Amino acid sequence: MKSFLLIGAGNFGHLLARELSKQPCELMIADISEHALEDLLELGISAKIGDCKREEVLESFDVASFDACFVCVGGHFQTSLEIVYLLKKLHATKIYCRADDDSQAKFLGIIGANHVIYPEREAAQSLAISEANDSIFNCIPMTEGYSVYEIATPASWVNKTIKEANIYQVHRVNILAIVKNGVISMMPPSSYQLNANDHLMVLGHQADVEKLSSAVSW
Repeated sequence: MKSFLLIGAGNFGHLLARELSKQPCELMIADISEHALEDLLELGISAKIGDCKREEVLESFDVASFDACFVCVGGHFQTSLEIVYLLKKLHATKIYCRADDDSQAKFLGIIGANHVIYPEREAAQSLAISEANDSIFNCIPMTEGYSVYEIATPASWVNKTIKEANIYQVHRVNILAIVKNGVISMMPPSSYQLNANDHLMVLGHQADVEKLSSAVSW
């Protein structure tokens, strides 16, 4: 079973802690404020009060024993930098840290963060894309420029197999799953015949999905 250390019980830290508590994992959450941790204790999460900018506090957690550490200190970039630096110094296996912009992400990467999370940017991107395009129902950002999109089946693909539609070769997107009547079928075979009521989960670059949207009829 994986184990995680989550530092910072602000808004994002609370949301991440609640989602992780639903998974088969062990979770330790730390914050300088006792009040910030109170409502999380009911989830059966281990919690410690302490200033994680102090090396002796992080040393007491044995950070190297966790599969990943999440730094969720919102609005305090210098604090995030100090904590990421100490986690790296103490041989943390993997470090995730939230950031507000690319400049913060750059410095966090230099200091030692393995992955940088942009909660507000990713939510805004997903909302903008899905609301501005009637044929795109959802967008989940992945690596820079790439996302998973839930799209309607274009009219020109209906009754064709995935192979016949020649989707990747023409549009440079991959179908990861088919959503039909609320049921998700992962990695459909190339022989799958596409239906008008199917929703397709596709992985692609935003530019390629935009070209796809303008090139096909829905």
